[in-house]
Amino acid sequence: MRSIWKGSLSFGLVNVPVKIYSATEDHDVPLHQVHAADGGRIRYKRVCELDGETVEYSEIAKAYVDGDQTVVLTEDDFAAMPVERSKDIDVVEFVPTAQIDPIMFEKSYYLAPDSKSTKAYVLLMRTLEDAERTAIVKFALRQRTRLAALRVRDGVLTLQTLLWDDEVREARFPELDESPKITDAELKMSKQLVESFASDFEPEKFTDDYQEQLRTLVEAKLEQGDALDTEATFGRTAEGGGEVLDLMEALKRSVEKRRESTPAKKKAPAKKSKSA
Repeated sequence: MRSIWKGSLSFGLVNVPVKIYSATEDHDVPLHQVHAADGGRIRYKRVCELDGETVEYSEIAKAYVDGDQTVVLTEDDFAAMPVERSKDIDVVEFVPTAQIDPIMFEKSYYLAPDSKSTKAYVLLMRTLEDAERTAIVKFALRQRTRLAALRVRDGVLTLQTLLWDDEVREARFPELDESPKITDAELKMSKQLVESFASDFEPEKFTDDYQEQLRTLVEAKLEQGDALDTEATFGRTAEGGGEVLDLMEALKRSVEKRRESTPAKKKAPAKKSKSA
């Protein structure tokens, strides 16, 4: 892994030199836009609307449009801002972890020590673990001031950037103003359904089915050529091939499969009718 940022984690009078690494990575199959008729690659050009010339990326600046006026901001303008020049991650407070709503989490990073001595790094890590709280920090990354949660994961300091409070929309839906009446029987049945799915979360059990099928499709096309019947690859053709399931049928089969995998409760013998 390559670090994307270097600086110091400030904890009171303690400064911990650290390097930031992305904690996640994208495994999606890379796709490009092409001309369907001949497979030619589609590329986008950066064209100036005033002179019609193609502009090199190095000549592009950012701008804010305020009505009829445009304010152009260069890389030097951004670099001159005090916050952007800061290389400190400042711990501002320690809060109960439960008070951080998961909807605010944005992107995750690992913090690695950037010094031969790891004592200060380990000290902060142990402090966080013993406090049983999450540190809220502020820092600048990629021309933005960031708010983040600092915690320990698998023996490493982990930084999770947070959305600002005004970036989270208020959930207001008129349809929920008048709540429908839920009967005790319905609630009991719903809880039983939840219990039938109860388990410990093990993320390694889950895979991205769409990406796996996409890779299968790509590999099949590479082996057999463009004339390959795409649906046949997944066995979902309606005639002479696999099955096509409608939603209700899929749901029925899912319920049946769940019942088969769940030990059935013994039922009392049914009473024989008098006419039998």
